Amino acid sequence: MTHRILILGGTTEARQLAGKLARREGFSVTLSLAGRTESPVAQGVPVRVGGFGGVAGLAAYLRQAHVDLLIDATHPYAARISANAADAARQSGVSILALRRPGWEPVSGDRWTLVDSVAEAARALGPAPRRVFLAIGRQEAGAFEAAPQHRYLIRSVDPVEPKLAVPDARYLLARGPFPEADERALLEKYDVDVIVSKNSGGEATYGKIAAARALGIEVVMVRRPFLPDVPLAETVDALAAMVDHLFDPVAERGV
Repeated sequence: MTHRILILGGTTEARQLAGKLARREGFSVTLSLAGRTESPVAQGVPVRVGGFGGVAGLAAYLRQAHVDLLIDATHPYAARISANAADAARQSGVSILALRRPGWEPVSGDRWTLVDSVAEAARALGPAPRRVFLAIGRQEAGAFEAAPQHRYLIRSVDPVEPKLAVPDARYLLARGPFPEADERALLEKYDVDVIVSKNSGGEATYGKIAAARALGIEVVMVRRPFLPDVPLAETVDALAAMVDHLFDPVAERGV
């Protein structure tokens, strides 16, 4: 019997989980990407790109594709997608699991200012001009047009279009991981005095947080949004183990 699994992805862990489950006998894995990244990394499993049309559309897809398990492995800040996934699973009677990497916790030496939204982060920068490193991606960068007095360094995987309507902004195109030494060099090169970040968790983008600590730089940290209460794991291995327990035990090919 083949168990059909749909993974809502967009994170490194989603790709790793898809590959891990695809190697197991009896699993048919499809990875769904929202399509917001113009050149996504090759995934190694069948990929579906684009939205489903909200809760009703996703529920219909789950039924029509005879999906046995929905796995929400989206970004920790994709709150709407996570909510839709939980509702669609409930409506369609499909099991759901979530893969959510733990958030970062402040340690001694960190100078974090915690806020609840990107708009609040823009206000938290204050009225005096500052040299700001925006490390939140491109989709919400426009919120900082409300604070045009600052000098911005904006890093994203894809170009910010349109450019921000602010007098002073530089743009960097880059895809992580970003080692601490490189981040420290970047912060020093541009004389950054404050970083705006989301609490993404994981190691790939933690370098800027560690570098900020070493240099005594403030971090305006956007808290994670509320996410639905579904069974979850914090690592790929733990989530894969949950899948194994959900279905009949299966072995990896070649073992």
